[in-house]
Amino acid sequence: MAVFSLPPEMVGFYKANIDYVERHAVDADKRRYSTDGEACKHYIDIDFYHPTHPFEVMPRRWDEAVEKFTEDTLIEYGILPWNIQLCIYALTNAFKEKNESSILYWSANIGHYVADSHVPLHTTLNYNGQLTGQRGIHGLWETRIPEMLAKDYDLFVGRANYFDSPLSASWEIIEDSFHAKDSVLNFERDLSKVFDPDLKYAVIKRGNSNIRTYSDAFVEEYNRMLNGMVERRFRLSVLNVACFWYSAWVNGGQPNLSEFSDREIEEEEVADKKNSPVETRPHSH
Repeated sequence: MAVFSLPPEMVGFYKANIDYVERHAVDADKRRYSTDGEACKHYIDIDFYHPTHPFEVMPRRWDEAVEKFTEDTLIEYGILPWNIQLCIYALTNAFKEKNESSILYWSANIGHYVADSHVPLHTTLNYNGQLTGQRGIHGLWETRIPEMLAKDYDLFVGRANYFDSPLSASWEIIEDSFHAKDSVLNFERDLSKVFDPDLKYAVIKRGNSNIRTYSDAFVEEYNRMLNGMVERRFRLSVLNVACFWYSAWVNGGQPNLSEFSDREIEEEEVADKKNSPVETRPHSH
């Protein structure tokens, strides 16, 4: 849906290749389990650095954060904002070079990482409620609620705007996500105390498998308590993906994308693994 927030100069190219971008937005998750160094790019456990005021102690720039906490520590607890910055630079360069396949490759990766940054549980050590006896809450917020309710979300979110600093924009998103994580955890805990435990879970069919997961009734009540937080973060992620794409296009010289063919790019044409963000470290710019 981010495609439809782009300006006319960009939307034709992205619409022609929307299927590719949607299919490959999940590739980063696939790499988490097959490629060393990928997992840390999806999160930042920012409360490791301070339990309540981590943004007051964490430098925004990579080189300054390395100097203060060491690179090994940053990688151990996640590098999501810097990884988004790195991907934006790569997409900007792809626009400068008018490299059609690389534009699509990096756009798909950015779509995934930016979406991750809008998830409150991607910003905390207690990422799956494992520290508070709420194991499974990550899937409840990130998968089960959208699975049930996203069909009713309004994903026409307006026109993309330009980010002067992609890194600052990433940090702002992550800070907002972090400040929402207490509600995510506390409302589930409070609801579980009063909800009939025999009705909290149900068996549903997902694909070819039957799985035990949160019941429809529990999901609906939890979503009501969150006052639609998941939809709001979902909508904001759609808009911000478009904003990052647009900002990279502007910084890349606003190339004429209509010069590209209007056909869908073939899979084998897309940038190969040597260009992958998994094999690139953040830098100090």
